[in-house]
Amino acid sequence: SLLSFHLACSPFIQAARCYARPVRRKMKDIPSHLDDLPPTMMKKDYANVPVINSVDDVVKRLLSLEMANQREKMKIKIQQLVEKVRRSPSDNGSFEVQTAILTAKIRTLEEHLQRHPKDKNNRRCMLMAVDRRNKLLAYLRRVRYDVFENTCKQLNIQYTLPPAYSRRVTKRWVVKKAFCIKVFQEARKMKAEERMKYRKRWQARARAAKEKQAQSEG
Repeated sequence: SLLSFHLACSPFIQAARCYARPVRRKMKDIPSHLDDLPPTMMKKDYANVPVINSVDDVVKRLLSLEMANQREKMKIKIQQLVEKVRRSPSDNGSFEVQTAILTAKIRTLEEHLQRHPKDKNNRRCMLMAVDRRNKLLAYLRRVRYDVFENTCKQLNIQYTLPPAYSRRVTKRWVVKKAFCIKVFQEARKMKAEERMKYRKRWQARARAAKEKQAQSEG
């Protein structure tokens, strides 16, 4: 036991252990979209409080973004992005405001995935948010193109058109399509016959009601 203790504490064994230990990769400093927020800015809940100017410097520091977590910083960032694109001071649910909120969320998730690329849950949330934002932007581009351009410019969004749908035509696909069209036509004929029977039944009831009413009046 004494020999094993000396061997464990020998510099040769320690050097071998350090050599065999896997080298940890140093995390790179990933720039964040929250870095432009000044640390002296107050949190969202205390920004418009009139008493904040008369408090001590220590209290101001505690209520500023210097001591805030990422959630508090996200509130300020979302507010800044919304102020760029909102239609009026009371606008809180337009397509532009929803796009601004989704943009802040997407950028936060992108930074998280750069540090943790194996986080599949956050990757799924980011893809869902990107898909939702693309739908909103596509609607704005189709309905109000000037608002769409202004939103992309203010939020610094690079919008790319979705690829046109294309499918390789094969013999199996042609046969399947023809069969689906035939089934659709047959189903439409059956529904037309049912509607015609229902219409005739309704007309007969209306005619009988009119005759009964005429007999009662006569």
